[in-house]
Amino acid sequence: MGRYWVGGATGFLGSHLVRQLKSAGHQVVAASRSGGRVDDVAVESVDILDEVAVRKSAAGCDAAFLCTGRVSRDKDDAAALHELHVTGTRRALSALKAAGVKRVVYASTSGTIAVGRDPDCLFNERDHAPLDIIARWPYYRTKLYAEREALDAVSEDFEVVIVNPTLLLGPGDERESSTGDVKSFLERRVPAVPGGGMSFVDVRDVASAMVAALEKGQSGERYLLCAKNLTIAAFFQRLERLTGIPGPKLRLPKNRALAIGANKLFSRAIEAVGGTPPVDEISVEMAQYFWYCDSSKAERELGFKPRDPGETLRDTVNDLVERRVAFPDGAVVLSRPPASL
Repeated sequence: MGRYWVGGATGFLGSHLVRQLKSAGHQVVAASRSGGRVDDVAVESVDILDEVAVRKSAAGCDAAFLCTGRVSRDKDDAAALHELHVTGTRRALSALKAAGVKRVVYASTSGTIAVGRDPDCLFNERDHAPLDIIARWPYYRTKLYAEREALDAVSEDFEVVIVNPTLLLGPGDERESSTGDVKSFLERRVPAVPGGGMSFVDVRDVASAMVAALEKGQSGERYLLCAKNLTIAAFFQRLERLTGIPGPKLRLPKNRALAIGANKLFSRAIEAVGGTPPVDEISVEMAQYFWYCDSSKAERELGFKPRDPGETLRDTVNDLVERRVAFPDGAVVLSRPPASL
């Protein structure tokens, strides 16, 4: 059994990772900026920007998992995201190395590799970062730069493995960092269907893959993790069959400029009567691209085996409703088995 440090322990992914490590009998040193608890595990209040605090917290640990980060589509958050993702990653890795940690698994995102304009393209780890696209989105741009910090930190005596999961779904997203789109569907706040495609994976399977990456992953390598690639229209259809809640009937133009323009007109109409637009411009723009990827490398080298996507969707919806995070516009029907995906 090992002694493992987990940064970002109270987040969606980090909390599941803490639970799995604890369940396997490992000693867990859990840390996050906010502190708190994950079930019966106390979480230290540690800011990854504070190298001294990270070094002290991780002292005596055999390895570490870095799940820190903040999900935001707001361009005004660019500076804060750069500080947290890029500067924070650099400082945290430096502190972990100084603490004597020999191996780190770093959680990034598939969006640093797998996003494009071609619906027939399935991205893998050999593809180059689509800088012409993600340069406009601070979250993905800063996660890419953070990955580079992680790769630069690799040395003979300090190993770093990177995992790149797609959209995280499943139970326990207490900060609504990843499941917000499902909540919007349940509350029928999605006015139209975007023309792009998405990919998702169960957060519990990503936590398991991180443990496997610690044991089997190659230092300096990245591993894409996804369970299902499908159009956003198909995703909404699956949710409709699963829940009984009708999906949006309108479809946005496949042309990105036209789709953004249509959303602007709709948003202005809503604002004119004192309302708040349900979907922001950045989300509309992102949803016109295709985020498809291939997890073959993770399956081959890490033994990654994601669960049935229908189970993930069912558990996501159940969790949002049971925790009274989402207030569905209509009765949710979940008694039948998950829709086939």
